[in-house]
Amino acid sequence: MRTKSVKQNRINVVTLGCSKNVYDSEVLMGQLRANDKEVVHEEEGNIVVINTCGFIANAKEESVNTILGYVEKKMQGEVDKVFVTGCLSERYKPDLEKEIPDVDEYFGTSDLPNLLKALGADYKHELIGERLTTTPKNYAYLKIAEGCDRPCSFCAIPLMRGKHRSKPIEELVMEAQKLASNGVKELILIAQDLTYYGLDLYKKRNLAELLRALSKVEGIEWIRLHYAFPTGFPLDVLSVMKKEPKICNYLDIPLQHISDPILKSMRRGTTKAKTNKLLKDFRAMVPDMAIRTTLIVGYPGETEEDFQTLKDWVKEMRFERLGCFTYSHEENTHAFTLEDDVPEEEKQNRANEIMELQSAISWQLNQDKIGKTFRCIIDRKEGNYFIGRTEFDSPDVDNEVLVDARNFYVKIGDFVELEITDAADFDLYGRPLN
Repeated sequence: MRTKSVKQNRINVVTLGCSKNVYDSEVLMGQLRANDKEVVHEEEGNIVVINTCGFIANAKEESVNTILGYVEKKMQGEVDKVFVTGCLSERYKPDLEKEIPDVDEYFGTSDLPNLLKALGADYKHELIGERLTTTPKNYAYLKIAEGCDRPCSFCAIPLMRGKHRSKPIEELVMEAQKLASNGVKELILIAQDLTYYGLDLYKKRNLAELLRALSKVEGIEWIRLHYAFPTGFPLDVLSVMKKEPKICNYLDIPLQHISDPILKSMRRGTTKAKTNKLLKDFRAMVPDMAIRTTLIVGYPGETEEDFQTLKDWVKEMRFERLGCFTYSHEENTHAFTLEDDVPEEEKQNRANEIMELQSAISWQLNQDKIGKTFRCIIDRKEGNYFIGRTEFDSPDVDNEVLVDARNFYVKIGDFVELEITDAADFDLYGRPLN
């Protein structure tokens, strides 16, 4: 027999997937708080909103399992209502309604007003920049655009997020000012493609102008760039990065592959020669830049020769940061018409090989940091260590600097000068100088 939950009208928002979903959940929570609703993030509540990811197979599986878990709790009377939103729901709503009918309602990625209505709240248009942040107080994501116009063969994001839509500079500056007033010191700019920013609103790539405007926001000390597309990269961005101390010497540019036949099939609009020239330009203009990239292995038709080309290139480029994914065969994408001909085990073996190469490169690069001093921001404390980052590291995906809390004290949220005393593959160890 069902027993009603004791936590009445407490809304628990559960976030899955990427930083863009984190941002969307924070906006939802800000709206709910403005409607005087009690809202929590991944804690107990009798009403649950699951913000799902539908990008690749593993993410979809995690989303479905999370939905099923909360539906089970609903059946047992531990929660009263379950709502599902986000990319998985946008992409597969009819299937989900049929397969998991016990969810109270499904919403897509642009259904925020309707979701709020289902939760007994009104959508407040005046809440530009108002969010309930879920990240550590010192940094926050700033989504500068939604959707994507790129034709990449393997990617389902345009199916779930629609066409590229930039936010006006004035609106983003206002949002940054509100975040700064709440103690945020680092902005992490996110979009499906940062380099496309402004083409729809200003009829030109306008990321450089946005960066100049955000650099003037008092209280913001670091601005970090995530997810830049290589084709048509606006090099004036690098000029701003070089001149403006607030812009971190860091760029996340997912290159995906380097073999020309694979790049062509992926519809990336570039070649190995063009990519190498772009990276050479980056290094020439901003020599201290840390470049993060992501690669896909096991794409349809990827031969041993293609993979060897990729491995040789990873060794040659010595990226400061690198992640690797196995190809996921996604329906309704252009690549879905191709035969998914690389066995799953081989995909994983290739990914492991790439990450072993990168681990060795990262270890070597980290050894060079021993004895040097870096300005770091302290994010949190875990066990016996304070955890910080240099300007060359983004949260959750990059290296961290560990400070032994048994010997030293640093304040969470502060910038601290740390001397690197030791280094591993993906971690640095430091001691404060002040």
